[in-house]
Amino acid sequence: MNSAMLLDKGMKCLTNELGLLEAEQFAFTLLSQPFDYTEWRKNNLCAGMSVAEVSAAADRFCRENPAVDE
Repeated sequence: MNSAMLLDKGMKCLTNELGLLEAEQFAFTLLSQPFDYTEWRKNNLCAGMSVAEVSAAADRFCRENPAVDE
């Protein structure tokens, strides 16, 4: 997936989940403040989970959300 496709898909996800106004607000907020994704990921994404727990959660997600080609 190229960058343009990734941005398009990401904005579709945001607007589907948040609505247009909140998606725009999210994008503006993300771009207007210092944000260290790596640090955030370490502290928030799967925080406190073992590798086995993350793997099990990923497997469960894949089973419950089969890939759909657009």
